[in-house]
Amino acid sequence: MEYYFSKTLQQPFDAVVEKVTEELKKEQFGVLTQINVQETLKKKIDVDFKPYLILGACNPHYAYKALSAEDKIGTMLPCNVIVQQVNPTTVEVAAINPIASMQAVKNEALGEIAQDVTEKLKRVVSNL
Repeated sequence: MEYYFSKTLQQPFDAVVEKVTEELKKEQFGVLTQINVQETLKKKIDVDFKPYLILGACNPHYAYKALSAEDKIGTMLPCNVIVQQVNPTTVEVAAINPIASMQAVKNEALGEIAQDVTEKLKRVVSNL
């Protein structure tokens, strides 16, 4: 099982980030964190890296259900979605597959939650 699902787009990087954020909102996800990997690597170790953002997406309803079922599940939250420049004309969006990540946790109550969140994230990616 793949630990992520992805889609490539022939659009400007910033436009893709905006579209991803909009699609996440449609599925009741907010972006709690945004890590600009390109900027951070330049600042911390003075290396040039491609445009690459990690968006920490959270659906509060499902986060609450997961945390109620397994209090250590916060180590796997939020759901990360990346946006990266593959080449000058191509941007890739990839989202974690919650079903794959939850296999490491031995708690059956998380199965339905992971399935629901996976379906939502797959819709986000496919709607881009």
